[in-house]
Amino acid sequence: MGIRILKGGMMTTVQDLGRYGYQSQGFSVAGVMDVRSFKIANLLLDNPENEAVLEITLIGPTLEFTSATIIAITGGDFQPTINGEPAPMYTALYMNKGDVLKFGSARTGSRGYIAFSSYLDIPVVMGSRCTNLKSGLGGFKGRKLEADDYIGFRIKRRYLPFFLSRKLDMDEFDQTEATLQVVMGPQDGMFSKQGIQTFLGSEYTVTNEFDRMGCRLEGPFIAPKKTSDIISDGIAFGAIQVPSHGKPIILLADRQTTGGYGKIATVASVDIPKLVQRKTDDKIHFKAITVQEAQALYVEEMKELDGLRKIIHQPCKEVLDCRLVAKRLRKLFEE
Repeated sequence: MGIRILKGGMMTTVQDLGRYGYQSQGFSVAGVMDVRSFKIANLLLDNPENEAVLEITLIGPTLEFTSATIIAITGGDFQPTINGEPAPMYTALYMNKGDVLKFGSARTGSRGYIAFSSYLDIPVVMGSRCTNLKSGLGGFKGRKLEADDYIGFRIKRRYLPFFLSRKLDMDEFDQTEATLQVVMGPQDGMFSKQGIQTFLGSEYTVTNEFDRMGCRLEGPFIAPKKTSDIISDGIAFGAIQVPSHGKPIILLADRQTTGGYGKIATVASVDIPKLVQRKTDDKIHFKAITVQEAQALYVEEMKELDGLRKIIHQPCKEVLDCRLVAKRLRKLFEE
């Protein structure tokens, strides 16, 4: 009762929100890159918010289902098919035993997410089911998925109320440039006034040095006052380091726990999905906002997710129409 991996794709891993509480011991948080798409995938299935999913990158996997379950696919468009027929995204999909779910290369975005109503049978390691590739810890044997791997389900859950309403109209990553809102600091004082202006006023390009650990950008030199070296300190998700070469590096899910380069700014959490769904040669701009503005954006995003939950919990129009027709027929027969 589960899924068999026929093809692993480029980089398919088990992920959740991450492994917190162990950075002081040198373990990175890891977890999903695009938290928003991850949350929406679980929301569509009424899963716990932190339920583990499969995260796919650039080229997707091929999966065979050995038992029935319900899935949801979010994030970039990897052109999914079920038994050779196109499958909709951001929709609850019933999968039968023997069905084959296949993904191609990313048409939009670069990362996708597959949630399962029956929950992946992955052990909890240090409070999380996520895969830490650097440490070979957690997830499925601490590594990306490969052909002939098999993951079971923890429960049998094949029914969801309001099933036909569980679909959302979204296509969020069909762009080749993005403006990222950033909170300046904590070491922005190490950079010259001209360096700050360059950072906020220039266009940067995503390079091919872009993985789960970080994204290196190419663009104008960001000048420090003297040096951008610091005594190593902690690194947050979305922190933007500027080493001596003057080009920004944005640290992501598998980032190191500490670093010795000055951090000019940190990407607001609501904008990290825009970044992690970029491809090589996409363009990036930065816009400074306050901590209070970043917090307000986060609150708005939480409200939006609550609104999406209400949408999928409403009886769909087709069901209401059928009920209305049945009611009218009953009335005619009674007459």
